[in-house]
Amino acid sequence: MPPTRSFRDRDLSGARFERVDLSGAQFRGVEFTGSRMRGVELVDVEISGELHNVVVNGVDIAPLVEAELDRRMPERAMMRPEDSDGFRHAWAILEQLWKATVARAMALTPAALHESVDGEWSFIQTLRHLNFATAAWVGRMALGDPSPWHPLDLPWDEAPGWDGIPWDRDVQPSLDEVLTVRRERQAMVRSFLESLTDAALAAAVTRSEPGWPRLADFPLRQCLLIVLNEEWQHRLYAERDLDALTQRT
Repeated sequence: MPPTRSFRDRDLSGARFERVDLSGAQFRGVEFTGSRMRGVELVDVEISGELHNVVVNGVDIAPLVEAELDRRMPERAMMRPEDSDGFRHAWAILEQLWKATVARAMALTPAALHESVDGEWSFIQTLRHLNFATAAWVGRMALGDPSPWHPLDLPWDEAPGWDGIPWDRDVQPSLDEVLTVRRERQAMVRSFLESLTDAALAAAVTRSEPGWPRLADFPLRQCLLIVLNEEWQHRLYAERDLDALTQRT
């Protein structure tokens, strides 16, 4: 077997692959927009990511996948609200779902909560990232705090880094420490949504101060949808990894 080769932070856009064996290859954080595959064999392949206009043998599978996911998880469809009441309802659902997930995590050893499964974030890193996401999109974008950060907040791994924004991937706080910040951030979102009106939801926000996000005329609804998506998706990842960690014990 040839030695494993790794491609990281490379621009291969427009590349052409013919009669290439990619069996067993792993792709993480890869952009496939506009890719065309002809005469390929996809057997025992697992894909997770954003699907839009993905045509397989003449069939756009993206709507089919969306419909099946909504069927399996009825609450998922509620994560795409159109009005302020819908956002309040969605957030209440997420808080209840996360309460059960955290209870599962508490049954594991403190060391297990810092373990990575298949190179993914640990459970505690996941919570730290969600704390960052709510600070960014609600604390900064919606509420206007130019620097809403806590030292334990964790941006995404490929983030460029910014002055004044914490980013310590390797620190290992206790679950209680992270949950203290988590509960404060959940309460911040809950309080914001309690007073949210449909008119405010339809407005746009601008944040020009140094830091991140730094956006002009960005829809407030989109800010909140990002938070809902982060909370929903990362809980699924956390549950998946908790299954694996539980089997290890």
